[in-house]
Amino acid sequence: MVPMDIQSASIRRGKRQVPSKKNGITNGKSRHQFLEGDALAMLDTIADESCRLVITSPPYNIGKEYERDRRRSLPEYMEWLDPIIEKACQKVTADGHLCWQVGNHISNGELFPLDYFFYKIITNKGFHLRNRVIWHFNFGLHATKRFSGRYETLLWFTKSQQYHFNLEAVRVPQLYPGKRHSQARGDKAGRPSGNPKGKNPSDFWIFEPKAEFFGTPVWDIPNVKANHPEKTIHPCQFPSELVERCILALTEVGDTVLDPFVGTGTSVIAAAKHGRCGIGIDQSSRYIELARHRLAEHHAGRLITRPIGEPVRKPKTGERVATIPTEWKTAAE
Repeated sequence: MVPMDIQSASIRRGKRQVPSKKNGITNGKSRHQFLEGDALAMLDTIADESCRLVITSPPYNIGKEYERDRRRSLPEYMEWLDPIIEKACQKVTADGHLCWQVGNHISNGELFPLDYFFYKIITNKGFHLRNRVIWHFNFGLHATKRFSGRYETLLWFTKSQQYHFNLEAVRVPQLYPGKRHSQARGDKAGRPSGNPKGKNPSDFWIFEPKAEFFGTPVWDIPNVKANHPEKTIHPCQFPSELVERCILALTEVGDTVLDPFVGTGTSVIAAAKHGRCGIGIDQSSRYIELARHRLAEHHAGRLITRPIGEPVRKPKTGERVATIPTEWKTAAE
């Protein structure tokens, strides 16, 4: 049974590979697996070139509860993750992908963009960077001596020059469907210039509907805080929307998706939602237990996740949270 504090928090918040028997994965709902233990050791239990997509957000080394007993300097942090990345890369199929989502490392008030350091490590292992995706969100820790950080980056790498990419699964409608080629375009002159199936959303997306979603391609996804329907006890949770778009574009039904730092199971649940097989690794027995519970809730139709494309909520005029406090007005007079 899942402890009540975990259970209530979880419910409260609204070339194809065949999975190997070595991984203990079978057909049906039980094909998904959570492995408890150190990522470096647990990756050895997974067959090489068995995962179409490895996607994760590693610990940022910023003092979260699961890092406090092992805070590292930046060089130590990169040295710790290098062999894990090496093994994770070995699990990717020849036409597969690695998506590595990171923020920034702060030391003595100085900011170090982690994607810069990971780019070097991962490309040195023979992978090719296809996109550096910006994930924007509105809430987070407020800085006092620099601008508040409100975005993170997702680095999408492929293992080879031949890789699977399903643009059709993530196209968005054309903003100007009536736009036509100029007369200088020869045979195309006067013909519609866009693709009737929709446009490529690019590497800068916004998860807003219609005008904003289709007009400003930014990954604007609320981070999992406070009243977010996916909020659990985990202090730094991966939003399902971010994972789902990668799964839809970079994998096919039946493919295996691996997350070596799975936390509360979001990547595995996202894989399950779209007919993929998910494998998650985490060293915390508490998070693994919660992840298994959340996956079971998903299969039972009770798990609430934020739908792709739902507008980021903005307070309405007159709402208490949108009203200037009387204390501020008094101070200004």
